[in-house]
Amino acid sequence: MKVWQKPGFWLPLVIVLVWGGAVLLIHQDTMRESAFVLLMAVGLASSLNILLGYTGYVSFGHIVFFGLGGYTGFYLLSEQGWPLFASAIGGGLLSAFIAGLVGLAVLRLRGAYFALATIGINEAARAFVSNFEPYGGATGMFVNFSAYQKYGGPGPALWTTFTFLWITTMVVLVASYLVKHSRFGLGLLAIREDEDAAMVMGVKAPKAKTITYVISAFFPGVIGTLYFFKNGNIEPGDAFQLHMSIEMLVMVMLGGMGTVMGPLVGAVGYQWLRGYLLTSPIFKDLHLAVAGAMLLVIILFVPAGLVGWVRNHVQRLQKVLE
Repeated sequence: MKVWQKPGFWLPLVIVLVWGGAVLLIHQDTMRESAFVLLMAVGLASSLNILLGYTGYVSFGHIVFFGLGGYTGFYLLSEQGWPLFASAIGGGLLSAFIAGLVGLAVLRLRGAYFALATIGINEAARAFVSNFEPYGGATGMFVNFSAYQKYGGPGPALWTTFTFLWITTMVVLVASYLVKHSRFGLGLLAIREDEDAAMVMGVKAPKAKTITYVISAFFPGVIGTLYFFKNGNIEPGDAFQLHMSIEMLVMVMLGGMGTVMGPLVGAVGYQWLRGYLLTSPIFKDLHLAVAGAMLLVIILFVPAGLVGWVRNHVQRLQKVLE
C-alpha cells in the first residue's frame, strides 16, 4: 500500500490541517496565540521524536538547535533584510549543519554519556552566543520594525508567521512518517533495539545516526526563527532554556516515542496540563516538578506512551495510529 493510501499517514495531518485552518478562518488573535504555542510544541516534539523515538538516543539539549537556528534566522531577517521564509530556512540549515558537525563526535557516545554531552552542548552554545557581538551579545537582538512592514504591519505579520508554523508542523509530521516507514528508518529502529547487532547486520550506525541528528535539528531551527520573529526579540536566556528540552522529552514520552501520532497527542496533553498548572495559585511554580514526576511515571508504568498503549490494547487502531 502506498504512503498516501494509509490512514496512519493522514490522521495527524488532517488534525493539524483542520486545526490550523479553523484558526485562520475564525481569525481571532487570542485563538491564534494559543494555537501557535500548541503547534510549536507539536513541531518540536515531533522533531525530537525522529532522534529519540527511532534511535533511542535521549537528547537533553535538543533545544540548542531551536536557539541557534532562531538566532541565525533572526539575524538574517532583522539585520540582513531577508524574507521570513528564507530566514527560517537559513536558521534550519545552520542548525542542521551544526548537528552534522557535533553529531560526528557526540553520537559515538551512548546512554547517559550522550545525554550529559547534549546538556554540555546547550550550555556551551549559550555561552558562545552571549559573547558573540554580531548576535547582540548578552542583550540579544530586536526586530527592525521595517521587517514587519513587508507583511503589512505587525498584525498581518503575526498571521503570516502562524501560517508558516502551521505548514512547518505538517512537514515535520510527514518527515517523521517517511523516516519511520523507509528502509533507512528500519535501520534506525534496529539501532534502537540493539546497536551492536544492527551493525553486525550491515547497518552503518554512525552515518545513520548523524543523518537522523541532522534531520531532527533542521526543524527546531526553522521553528525558532518563527517564534522569535513573532516575539520581536531574542536573547540567550530565552533561546537556550534547558527546561524546554525536558518538556520536549515529556511530550514525546507521554504520547508515545517512536510513533508519529504520539508527539502530537503528548504535546497537546502536556500543554493543556501546563496551562492549567501555570494558572493555578497552588501549582503555578511547580509545573516543572510535575513534568519530572510525569516522566518518571510514564517510564515506570506506561513506557509505550498513550498512543503506544492504545495500539497495544486495541488492534483495530494499529493501522490508524502510527
